[in-house]
Amino acid sequence: MSSLRQSYYNLFSKVYDRIIELHSHDLQGRLRRALADRSGLKAGDVALDICTGTGSVPPFLAEKVGSKGLVIGLDFSNGMLHKAAKKIRDREIKNIVLIQAEAQYLPFKDRTISAVTCSHAFYELKGEVREKAIMEVKRVCRAGGKFCMMEHEVPRKKFIKFLFYVRMLVAGNLGSKASLKQEESFFRDHFSEVKREILPGGNTKVICGLSE
Repeated sequence: MSSLRQSYYNLFSKVYDRIIELHSHDLQGRLRRALADRSGLKAGDVALDICTGTGSVPPFLAEKVGSKGLVIGLDFSNGMLHKAAKKIRDREIKNIVLIQAEAQYLPFKDRTISAVTCSHAFYELKGEVREKAIMEVKRVCRAGGKFCMMEHEVPRKKFIKFLFYVRMLVAGNLGSKASLKQEESFFRDHFSEVKREILPGGNTKVICGLSE
């Protein structure tokens, strides 16, 4: 990952949560809980949240896997992981670990993860990186495990749409609008029993598929 993108995400970590709230209207974490609910995780499982950002999803996954399970939050940005670590400390959650790594090079053995999630980030991965990342998810996910991705619908409000495209421009991925519209067919190329669901509020969707 380029040093420019690393610097961008380190800086963006300071306002990331607020931007997501503005777009999704998810002030109480209900959408992240919905993502966790659809993951199929149960007590004792191992969950992986890729592109975890400031760590908003792992606490909900931690509830699913319980004290005997493990949640791994993975991101390439120091700034994002610093924010995530503070959230975990403040909530005194013991079954979450954070790892700095890139989604296209997951540092795990084959078939060791019960379910993988990704929230509001996968569409930012470009072309070959996105393809490598999805193949890595398939590699590490156990047979019958789910990959559940939560993403934006393209914003309708002008100001939020403006922020969305500024984010894409700086991230070097203005093609993300097309990705947001094609993710279901992309999922079907790699997973079975793919389901797409628009969550309450209409600004966010979840797509899940089974690893074989």
